[in-house]
Parts: sequence; C-alpha cells; structure tokens
Amino acid sequence: MNLDHLKLLVALLIVFIGIAGFYYFGDQSELVRVLGVLVAAGLAVAVVLQTEPGRNAREFARGSLRELRQVVWPTRKETTQVTLVVVALVIVVALFLWVVDLGLQKAVTLLVRPDS
Repeated sequence: MNLDHLKLLVALLIVFIGIAGFYYFGDQSELVRVLGVLVAAGLAVAVVLQTEPGRNAREFARGSLRELRQVVWPTRKETTQVTLVVVALVIVVALFLWVVDLGLQKAVTLLVRPDS
C-alpha cells in the first residue's frame, strides 16, 4: 500500500467521522452539526488533493475552467433569434403531423367503413 492509498483511506475515515459526529451530537443545534460535516468534508478534500489522483483532478478542473473561458457565448439577440426559429419549426412540424394524422384517420375510416 503506497502513501496515496493511505491518504485516501484517511480522507474516507474523516468523512465517516464527520457523518458519525452528525448523528452522535444529535442533541446539538443542526447548524453546528452541519458545519461539523462540512469541516470534515473540507479536511477530506484537502487530504485527497495531496494525492496523485487529487492533483490530476485539480489539474483537470483548472483546464476545464481555462477552456470554459475560451468559449464564445452567443449574444442575447442570437439566442432569442435561434429560440424563435426553433419554436417556429416546432409549430410547423406539429401542424404537418396533425394534417398527416387527419389524412391517415380518414383513410382508415374509409377502409373500415366503406359505406359511410
């Protein structure tokens, strides 16, 4: 077992202790108990970030944020125009399907009851 595995186990133990403390101190204020769990979770994250998988996750998050800053987001005008086009196309397709459904209904009616 290498040091990273030990650190991950310690982090898991910290989380379990935080959760157990939440229930053990059930007579205390819920705010205090929730803060205790949050502190335990923060400590566990700090321990995990000291491991190789934690460093990889941190680097991945940083890279994701860098990429997110490079995204060219549409303007409000572009978003509104595209939304209106989508709504219009949905209405057109709905009307088309309604007409096709009426035609199929008439065809089935003629096939089932030819005398009417």
